[in-house]
Formats: sequence, C-alpha cells, structure tokens
Amino acid sequence: MEVVVDSDNVRYDVDFIESKYDYQFTEAEKIGDKILVTPKTSHLVIRTQRKVPRLGVMLVGWGGNNGSTLTAALIANKLGLSWPTKKGTQSANWFGSITQASTLHLGRNVNVALGKLLPTVNPDDIVVDGWDISGRNLAEAMERAMVFEPCLQEMLKPHMKKFKPRASIYSPDFIAANQLSRADNLIEGTKQMQVQQICRDIESFKAKEKLDKVIILWTANTERFCDVIPGVHDTASNLKRAIAGNHAEISPSTLFAYAAVSMGCPYINGSPQNTFVPGLIEFAEKKDVFIGGDDFKSGQTKIKSVIVDFLVSAGIKPVSIVSYNHLGNNDGKNLSSQAQFRSKEISKSNVVDDMVDSNDILYKPGEKPDHVVVIKYVPYVGDSKRAMDEYVSEIMMGGLNTLAIHNTCEDSLLATPIMLDLIILTELCTRIKMKKSNQSDQEFTGFHVVLSVLSYLIKAPLVPDGTPVVNALFRQRACIENIMRACVGLPPDNNMLLEYKLPFLMEETIQNEPPSKKLKYDDE
Repeated sequence: MEVVVDSDNVRYDVDFIESKYDYQFTEAEKIGDKILVTPKTSHLVIRTQRKVPRLGVMLVGWGGNNGSTLTAALIANKLGLSWPTKKGTQSANWFGSITQASTLHLGRNVNVALGKLLPTVNPDDIVVDGWDISGRNLAEAMERAMVFEPCLQEMLKPHMKKFKPRASIYSPDFIAANQLSRADNLIEGTKQMQVQQICRDIESFKAKEKLDKVIILWTANTERFCDVIPGVHDTASNLKRAIAGNHAEISPSTLFAYAAVSMGCPYINGSPQNTFVPGLIEFAEKKDVFIGGDDFKSGQTKIKSVIVDFLVSAGIKPVSIVSYNHLGNNDGKNLSSQAQFRSKEISKSNVVDDMVDSNDILYKPGEKPDHVVVIKYVPYVGDSKRAMDEYVSEIMMGGLNTLAIHNTCEDSLLATPIMLDLIILTELCTRIKMKKSNQSDQEFTGFHVVLSVLSYLIKAPLVPDGTPVVNALFRQRACIENIMRACVGLPPDNNMLLEYKLPFLMEETIQNEPPSKKLKYDDE
C-alpha cells in the first residue's frame, strides 16, 4: 500500500519525493545556576529518490549461522513456504524486522508498515553472495547451523545447494584457534592481494547479476580488537601504505571494509571488533561511502537498553548489572577465546552510558553502575542462547529493587531480521539528500558517512566525531521513524494527542473527514 501525503510542502514527481521541512531542535547551556535553552529551526528541502535499485548483498561469513539463515529466509519468504511443526503449520515471515513487521502511526488510528512509508527494497528482490573460510555449500551450511526444522531444510536444500561461498581471509591471529578446522576456503597471498581479490569478487558479482548497488555486511566471527598504531591505522594514506606493506596488525574485517569502500559499496560491521580504525573512517569520508556498526543488537543487549532506560527515567538508580550468557553455536565457540570475548564484552558493556550520564540527580560525575558480562560456550544448546540478567537498583530511602530476567532465544532467528533491516535502511539512506531551503545554489547532500541512524540495530553504535551516542532503544527507534516521516513532510509523532484532550480540538477531529483532494503528481 502506497502512502501519499497531501500537503503543499510535499511534491511528487517521476524521480523524487521532495519535502519542505522545518527541523526544530534546541540548544542548552548551563550558566551559573540557570540553564539557558534556545529553540532553533532549520528550514530544509529533503529529496528521496523514488526508484528502488536492483540490490545485491555480499555477506562476509556467508556460510555461518546468520549468513545461511538469512539466505534461507529470503528464499522461504519469496516462495511463500509453509511447513508442519508439532504446534501446527508454520509459514515464512519476517517477524523481528522493523521494516517488514512493525508499524508507525499516521493519524486517526491509521498505521502503516515502517518499510512502506517510503519506497524501499523488497526482500524478495535482494540477490545474495558472499565469502566464507568454509567451502561448504549453503545447503550444507544450513544443515550444520541446525537453526531450521528438518522438514523446512529439505524444502530449501534444492535452492540452497546452488550457492557456494567465495574464498575468504583467514588470519588465526584475529579469530580463535578453534576455527582452524573450518578454514578450507581461503584467499592466499599478501593483504594487498587479498584486497584486490575482494574487489574483483564485488565487481564480478555486480556484473553477473546486473546490479545497481551492492552492500557488504560482516556477519563472520568476532575478531580480537586490533592495536591502533600511529603511522598504520591513523590516516587513510597510512592505512593504504600499511596494507601494501602487509602489516600484521591490519585485521581481515578492516581489509574487507577497505575493499568495499574502494568499490563504492556501503559496509556494515555486524561484530564488535574495531574494524573502523581512524584511517578507514577517513577513507570512507574521502570516497563518500556509508559505513555502519558495530555488532548486531538482537537479544540481551536490546532488553538492557530498555530496562535501564525505564529505571533511570523513572528516577530509580541501577547500581549493579550482571549479565550471563551461554550458547552453543560457532559464535559461542569463537567467543570461548579470551581475546575475542573481550571484543564482545566491550560492545555489551557500554550500552547504558548515555542513560546514566543523562541523570546527574542519580549519579555523581564519573559514577557508573557495576557492570559485568559473562559468556560461556555450551555446545549442547546450539543456537538456542540463554541469557540471564540481574539488575539491582537503589530506590527511595535506601531501599533496593532487584529485577532478574531469564531470556531464551534462537540467536540467528533474532539476528537475521536485523541484518535485513540494516540492508534495507542503509540502501534507503543512499537515496535521501537534503539542503537548506534558503540556499538555492547549495547542492543536495546525504548523511554523514558514519551512518548513526542504524543505532537501533547495533550494540555499539558508531557515530561521527562530536555526535552524542544514544543507546536508549526507543530514542533510537524514534530517530529512524522521524527521519522517514520528515522525508514525506510529516512532523514527528509527539504523542501529545491534544486533539483528543482539548474540547475545541476534539470537535474539529470529529467533524473533519479525511481529505479527498486530487493527488498532486507532477507526472500526471
């Protein structure tokens, strides 16, 4: 269902949706015992290209649980598959995807799927390819992952066995030694040669499938943090020189990101390692190519960003947060190594900082809750991850409140819809451009290359220098929704609902019928 906004501030033509939009925000400054707040308005023109491209996605770690599950889910949904389970017939769906299975409010109790407010890529049209250190075809990878029911796997095997991952980069210094047994499909040679091969892979995929755009997404093993070395990682030119010199401290994920940016392909980092070293960010800025990360936010961390936001906004002071996880998939196996676990620990531990920093009534400067994260590898549980959290908070007059949560989730079935959303929203952002309305000679420009709008989907959101990091989940969701609303000239949904609270507005709401004016399409 197409959404069309009837407003003098919105224009539809063959190529663009163009919105005249007043962006309102505030600046605040503490001056002595007063806070000076200044409302500001920026008058913008926002253009969204209407044509949806033929999109290809290349997954690093295609043969892993997430990569094989996403590919299988795309096929199952495209074919409309149904299969028997002990609870009855199950049909393919995209539950867990905000673009496909969540809605936003338009008014008068009318809601629409988030992904339908603007022209977005249909998942059925996405073409998939990728790399993996394991050479098994995707049918074998799906069977190894043990995510889907056996009867569904049998339905998918004829389609999945056609796919075989391209050779990938294996560096035993960056992932756990226990991954060696999987490493039989490798790009040999120096780091420069590996980057060149990745670029050729992207080019051949794009040409073979006649694609307009390609997005690269890392869903491979968590790497250890690389040591960011001056003269190696700090600038784009130094990074280029270090790759040419085969420097040992350039990680495989940074090599993939460098190749993607070189080819003009947005790159999303779905694991917690520090792929985006300063030189890579500078390179992306020079090439004007989107990057986003780090680490998919699927289960426990998403709950944490809700619970702590609730507690702090309610005036309750969390003082201890202890998170325990055990899982048995290959991600858990890799994370059983301390260096790789440390990367995950960092991405999971910083998700409450902005909420704590927002309340200087509860917390003194520099004060933080005790925050402990534990991950254990338990092979028997497979992809069914267990997460247990205890939140201890101080309440009124020295009292304590303890919340204990046990969460069992099928890890890849939570991560896969997030991967889809990252792909769809990243592609959409490539078609959104803005400028100030009072500067007719100004060129339309897009978002900063560090795509912080993706923060809702990422544990440790990467943001441009000087930009506040937001981890509170509903603020992150509101950011996505309100940017999309601005593209069609709609104000943020402020939830005041004054039209139902003030008698004179209530009368107007009852009397006014939906507009029946002729739709303004310039191409008609």
